Amino acid sequence: MSTALSFEDIFAGYSAMPVLKGIVTAFGAGRVTGLLGPNGAGKTTLFRVALRLLTPSSGNIRVLDRPLEQWSGSALARAIAYLPQETVAHWPVEVRKLVALGRLPHRAPFAPLSMADDEAVENSLLRCDALEFGRRPISDLSAGERARVLLARALAVGAPILLVDEPAAHLDPAHQLRLMELLRAEAARGTAVAVTLHDLTLASRFCDDLVILHGGRVAAHGPPSDALGAEVLQSVFSINVRRIETAVVPWQRIE
Repeated sequence: MSTALSFEDIFAGYSAMPVLKGIVTAFGAGRVTGLLGPNGAGKTTLFRVALRLLTPSSGNIRVLDRPLEQWSGSALARAIAYLPQETVAHWPVEVRKLVALGRLPHRAPFAPLSMADDEAVENSLLRCDALEFGRRPISDLSAGERARVLLARALAVGAPILLVDEPAAHLDPAHQLRLMELLRAEAARGTAVAVTLHDLTLASRFCDDLVILHGGRVAAHGPPSDALGAEVLQSVFSINVRRIETAVVPWQRIE
């Protein structure tokens, strides 16, 4: 596995409140890595540290095998694309213009879209099955349609690393499945995809690797069959699970 983003002994937090306490983990190219853990475990904070939105108090981060501090802001924005949790449309911007914001790291300030930018926007909309929404205002779309458009904006960056924060929240089962399928397709293109999730079923089905965070530390890291063991589920999530055939599990969309 080729490592795209790695964390070595990361300590970070907010004011006097420590959140990450010696995190050691890595995200591989061409793989979907799921970040799981209770609320407040440090999943989003780990993303913020990688994006240089939060400075760790100690530890080292490497992006594409280069120390994070050696990256310029514009180069880092081209290397890591980020899809945050927020999916609310605050203004009726046209979908194509919204997706084009993903090309900002490739453009000089106030420069118009180039042919390469237009092609990247078109391609990302196509990959997210959102081409038909191009001329519509984002505020007119459903939650599932907005989620695909916002993913298209992140893909338009063309970054080798994609960080996705709770994309399945507030989506119905069919849209959850579609979004996870799109993330798997992106990993198949060679992108290192890291996604925070709360749904254990989606995580076990669609992720190659899982990183389980608990109390700011890595409680488990490995394939879903190993990381979601009974001991981890009990100690991290305070639950027991039953692996039964009678449960109703959304499995496949009907086109």
